[in-house]
Amino acid sequence: MLFPLALQHRKSALAANFRTLRNRADTATGAAIKANAYGLGVQEVARALLEEGCRDFFVSTWCEAAELHFLPTETLAVLHGLGFGDQPRPGVRPVLVTPGQVARWKASSWSSEPCDVMVDTGMNRLGLVPSELECLEGLSIHTLHSHLACADEEDHPLNAAQLALFRDIRAAVPARRYSLANSAGIYRGREYSFDLVRPGLALYGGIPCTKARGFLKQVTSVWARVIQVRHVPAGDSVGYSATFRAERDTQVAVINIGYADGYRRAFSSLGTARFDGKTLPVIGRVSMDLVTLDASSVPAIQEGEWVELDFDLERCSTLTGISQYELLTGLGQRFQSTWT
Repeated sequence: MLFPLALQHRKSALAANFRTLRNRADTATGAAIKANAYGLGVQEVARALLEEGCRDFFVSTWCEAAELHFLPTETLAVLHGLGFGDQPRPGVRPVLVTPGQVARWKASSWSSEPCDVMVDTGMNRLGLVPSELECLEGLSIHTLHSHLACADEEDHPLNAAQLALFRDIRAAVPARRYSLANSAGIYRGREYSFDLVRPGLALYGGIPCTKARGFLKQVTSVWARVIQVRHVPAGDSVGYSATFRAERDTQVAVINIGYADGYRRAFSSLGTARFDGKTLPVIGRVSMDLVTLDASSVPAIQEGEWVELDFDLERCSTLTGISQYELLTGLGQRFQSTWT
């Protein structure tokens, strides 16, 4: 199958980001590889991080876990725990998140095996609250987790409050290890690292907080092809609703990407692409699978040429108002992904 679009992922950048985060955390460093490793390809990412020494991987569901049969025993955990009908796999730990899940685990044939547990320290999402911790008695807890709600905001009071409560829970609940920090949490300081950190976005080149700027490398680049080059006379409009009107004679390159591919409408008249060292602004509205570029600066551009879309996650998030997570995980199915 010939894919019309391309994603290029740099293994060296992924590995460098992992090392940067591990050095910053100064403790064991895992990897959130849920949602197909944030869209980059879970098997490729897991193998690359395994080579770098990563020994803790996290997915959301047992379906995701099934793709990772090559990982060593006790390196993989399922964040959504043990739901009704879920079938555990040897060597893969559920992260139990409710008293009901704890009861199901205890009643199963797996009850003597190590499991993980998530406790809620103030995010009010998944996890047992402090008043429910008695149900954990008798479990062999491998890693006790919690999750920071506002780690990307340096001065938010909830960070210190969650840290204090997690310390109290650590003192009350025996476990082999304790884990609190996500990508942004790593930049809150060593006191948040405990025995294991669980970065996600930062591994893939996202900037989780201001302190991370300048230290993480972009992993993924986005490429599209020119379908048509056309000349638009001054005064003519381009695209739906005629939101762009040419002030001068303009060479326009029409490329085969759009919001169905995750290049969102929010990039309309804001995004840019690069060709032959020149910047090509997006003009007019982003369509379902077409984008129009002002290619006047590159008169030699032709049908079939490849252009690289600007997909710096932090910059594009600021530009569009769309979170870095959504930009990355929203990339569609029509791309050919390659690793270099």
